[in-house]
Amino acid sequence: MEYFVYGRDRPGSFGLKVSLSEDHWSFMDGYAERLVARGPTLTGDATEPTGSLHIVDLPDAEAARTFAYEEPYYRAGIFGSVLLCRFYNVLGRTMWDFTEAVEGYGRFLVISMDESAPAPATSKHMIVYGELLALDGEARLGRAAMVEAPDREAAAMLLPAGGDSRTEVHPWRFGGRPTQRS
Repeated sequence: MEYFVYGRDRPGSFGLKVSLSEDHWSFMDGYAERLVARGPTLTGDATEPTGSLHIVDLPDAEAARTFAYEEPYYRAGIFGSVLLCRFYNVLGRTMWDFTEAVEGYGRFLVISMDESAPAPATSKHMIVYGELLALDGEARLGRAAMVEAPDREAAAMLLPAGGDSRTEVHPWRFGGRPTQRS
């Protein structure tokens, strides 16, 4: 079962996050073979992280809670909040399987917490895309996608919300140890 874990950084936590990077990467090394996607969300100018995204294949919700809440950034109080959901991987691939990169496009994490919005058409610009579900897998909560697009507005259009809901769009990049990034 795959789980979506998105920790949103507390304001002013950048220095602490930098000091704990090796602890974070060492923790993630234990999950390397189970990761579907990973990476930081960033400020608009990409100078500082604003959060940390992981989609990970784990046996159950308890293992997902351990992954989310034993992670060094969480334990140090870097995250102001954590979104933890089951993830139904519509495309059935990892971020490392993505081969449609377009020169000059940015990468974005797009989250739509609208359980009633119709499923979008998949696009070659979707790196990983899936449904967000309650931890028990019963209730659909919304959707999330990691996408490539020319700008934030185009990224939002790949996963639009319906009704009064809104779509969150965060600049994002592939994560991992600097020597592992592609």
